[in-house]
Amino acid sequence: MAQQTGFDQDGDQQVDTEFIDDVTDADAREKAYRERGTSRPITVVGNPVLHKECKNVTEFDDKLAQLVDDMFASQRTAEGVGLAANQIGVDLKVFVYDCMDDQGVRHVGVVCNPVLDELPADRRVLDDSNEGCLSVPGAYSELARPDYAVVRGQDIEGNPIAVEGTGYFARCLQHETDHLYGYLYIDRLSKRDRKDVLKQMAEGTPRYPVVAND
Repeated sequence: MAQQTGFDQDGDQQVDTEFIDDVTDADAREKAYRERGTSRPITVVGNPVLHKECKNVTEFDDKLAQLVDDMFASQRTAEGVGLAANQIGVDLKVFVYDCMDDQGVRHVGVVCNPVLDELPADRRVLDDSNEGCLSVPGAYSELARPDYAVVRGQDIEGNPIAVEGTGYFARCLQHETDHLYGYLYIDRLSKRDRKDVLKQMAEGTPRYPVVAND
């Protein structure tokens, strides 16, 4: 793990935080979470819980641990690489991930109360790859995002952590953090592209259980 001094959204310098090791024993850790959990249906675009900022996690207890287990189970059922709590209808700032980076290395972890670092100009190299979302099932669109990301938050015991990602994994970290502040990736698209994505979704059938919007 490397150390880095970062800056929060107000520009205040933060203390050095070690990047967590989310690679070692990734398979065993994901399996343990998933096998303790119960898969829940995925909320989809239009559900109010997806369109507002979630509440901060303040209780790092057994209830949070069970939520995380359920999120890993739900993520596996939906064959996703990341899942935010509001995607299973829970109004809390926590996301899980099980994501390969561009080098084929598997990353598995949990972040509560995530905040993305503001990147210096020399690190803002944009990647316009395709992006999809479990809450917009069956639809994809190109979206430019930085190919490097650092997210800071807390683990399920409340300890401060930082996660570093590049390439596809960086996209995952940004995507899931967006969710917890009330943004879906389609909110970053042009009106035309957003309309196309919603059309793709309407014409498809989700491959996993979803919560219908009444």
